[in-house]
Amino acid sequence: MSPSVSRRQFLALPAAAGAVALLPAGLLAAIAAETPALPDLSDWGKVRAQFALDPGYAHFASFFIASHPAPVRDAIEAYRRSIDQNPFLVIEQGLFEDAAHNVPMQVQKELAAYLGGEPEQVCLTRSTTESLALVYHGLPLKGGDEVLTTVHDHYSHHESIRLACHRTGATMRKITLFEEASKATTDQLVERLLQGIKPGTRVVGLTWVHSATGMRLPIRQLAAALKARHPEVLLVVDGVHGIGAADETVATMGADFFCAGCHKWMFAPRGTALIWAKSENWARLRPTVPTFSDIEVYNAWMEDREPATPSNAARMAPGGFHAFEHQWAMSAAFRMHAAMGRPRVAARIASLNDQLKKNLAQNRKITIHTPMSGDLSAGLVAFEIDGLKTEDVVKRLLERKVIASSSPYAVSYPRLAPSLVNTPEEVDRAARAVHEIAG
Repeated sequence: MSPSVSRRQFLALPAAAGAVALLPAGLLAAIAAETPALPDLSDWGKVRAQFALDPGYAHFASFFIASHPAPVRDAIEAYRRSIDQNPFLVIEQGLFEDAAHNVPMQVQKELAAYLGGEPEQVCLTRSTTESLALVYHGLPLKGGDEVLTTVHDHYSHHESIRLACHRTGATMRKITLFEEASKATTDQLVERLLQGIKPGTRVVGLTWVHSATGMRLPIRQLAAALKARHPEVLLVVDGVHGIGAADETVATMGADFFCAGCHKWMFAPRGTALIWAKSENWARLRPTVPTFSDIEVYNAWMEDREPATPSNAARMAPGGFHAFEHQWAMSAAFRMHAAMGRPRVAARIASLNDQLKKNLAQNRKITIHTPMSGDLSAGLVAFEIDGLKTEDVVKRLLERKVIASSSPYAVSYPRLAPSLVNTPEEVDRAARAVHEIAG
């Protein structure tokens, strides 16, 4: 957006004379004034107290979709109340005001601080699935190009690639990075990836933390090896189960495009997500959804011409009217994580998961598929019990008031995901329930 053009001019929304004066301090200031300050998050009991989870259950599936903690609930409610009281004024000011008062721009600033990048590198979306689709459909693929991915990736990643290839004439190929996640090594993963690159490979799609097995790929090492050997190949990373669970600076880990939903480990409002990329990579993409965030696109439409500047994160952000109270409240979740501290959060999650893995490993009837090493795992523990089906294990755990989940793959395992909403005592309780079921 040109700095000389107010976002209020975008879409030529009519700001009635004196109307915005009804919000004299500005929307952001008004919201801040009525939103409670962050609570004391100095110990894990106080963190757990922020969630309105049913105390009758031990919740080990928060990675699927998280309960909103109190700071996020408060932020959503503050925006919702403001929108309900003055829908036109709030949306008009929130979306189309100058940079200092534009709410999405301020959200991008908060997210960029956590990611280690710049606000203009962040694109706001609504899910990992949408993020992946925007990237793959935006790439200028053509016949003869290949997108390489792995057999371990999720449906949303595979489908985003398949559909983009179907439209463009490119091809998709899957490789196996490991036979058994629990026995994989970084050297093996790097070697397998490099062996998979062919002359026609233009893009590599990887998932940071696999929801099938709990494997955490060493993206930094994989990216470095890929770029050293094939600097022209782009790397797209699905990072949804790593962000908020691992201590990593996303902007420097080596991905060309990093896609992640934020309503899991980050505790952001449901229906919120992001894409991170540098400006030179945003310029490679072709938008697929009209934006409300880049004034140059609007000016080009008004003047009946093509946009004169390269694509950017704002241009790739899907336009339209969304659940703004949720998107705008993302800042509260990222602020909460900043207050807790990324290294401290990652260490707590790692400690709880190590505790669970070591406990389950004592039973010879239980096979753990997640790597025992903290370098290759994060917040998920996938396992199986000899002679029992996955769905039966999950059902029996639920009967014991332990909420587990099953991995949605052709080969499915029960999963327990110790997170910040759990205590060491709950981890032991869940492990005892698994041992009981194993007999």
